[in-house]
Amino acid sequence: MGNAVTCRGLRKTFGTTVALDGLDLEVACGEIHGFLGPNGAGKTVTMRVLLGLLRSDGGRVEVFGHDPWTEAVALHRRMAYVPGDTNLWPNLTGGEILDVLGGLHGGVDTARRADLVRRFELDLRKRARGYSKGNRQKVALIAALTADVELLVLDEPTAGLDPLMESVFRDEIFAARADGRAILLSSHVLGEIERTCDRVTIVRRGRTLQTGTLDELRHLTRTRVHAHTAHAPDISIGDRWARDLAVDGEAVTFDVEGTDLDAAVTYLATLGLQSLECHPPTLEELFLSHYQQDLVGNGEVVSGTTTATHR
Repeated sequence: MGNAVTCRGLRKTFGTTVALDGLDLEVACGEIHGFLGPNGAGKTVTMRVLLGLLRSDGGRVEVFGHDPWTEAVALHRRMAYVPGDTNLWPNLTGGEILDVLGGLHGGVDTARRADLVRRFELDLRKRARGYSKGNRQKVALIAALTADVELLVLDEPTAGLDPLMESVFRDEIFAARADGRAILLSSHVLGEIERTCDRVTIVRRGRTLQTGTLDELRHLTRTRVHAHTAHAPDISIGDRWARDLAVDGEAVTFDVEGTDLDAAVTYLATLGLQSLECHPPTLEELFLSHYQQDLVGNGEVVSGTTTATHR
């Protein structure tokens, strides 16, 4: 089906600040593509370049084979955008705002909109100034999901949503994918990316560190284990199923594949397990443990203080 988005060596600076430093990104039609990185990694700047709101300073960028800076008007008919913090017209009601946004895309499927309003539990009669952050996000999501477009650009779209509404959001973008749409989903939350995306591009300081499916990036789906035991663990477990093993007396921390988690807990129980915590690695842990060499190779410091060359 081809690519909806292609970026090669994308660069963008703001004065002396380098926001994008040779970033590569491809989003295929009919896929949900995760755009993962810590705050300030360059995700939002990239999206604004794709929307034609910013002009790149170098590299190649195409949306459906066209330049988003010179052909923004035509491309906006084929794409919808949800920012991470939606600002709405304060004196308009939710329904009036959806009418305005729907008109920008040539009309509204009223039945589809009514279904989404019901599922997202949005009160269309309230004025926007009375909406919470989560309800403002719902307005933007409903407008984007009802638009007849081929590309959804979603920048931290679930910010402010409760878990039930996040589940509704996932159902809707799965349906959008099934319709052949491309979805670029930016997040700094590993769990959200893992639950929704077909492929992931990981960025840091305006650079692409790695791209692939979650099977290819298996370190994203490992479980971080912290345990205290009555007896010190055998460090040879690091040769079997433990990754990034750290032992401090009777305290042990390691990452483990989901298929080995049962074996890990069984082994820890033989040592007199006193406490146990299991959770996905945080984004900070992911970058420090898996991308340290990438960053050091580029002259960055990844522990203690970090350089401020990039945004």
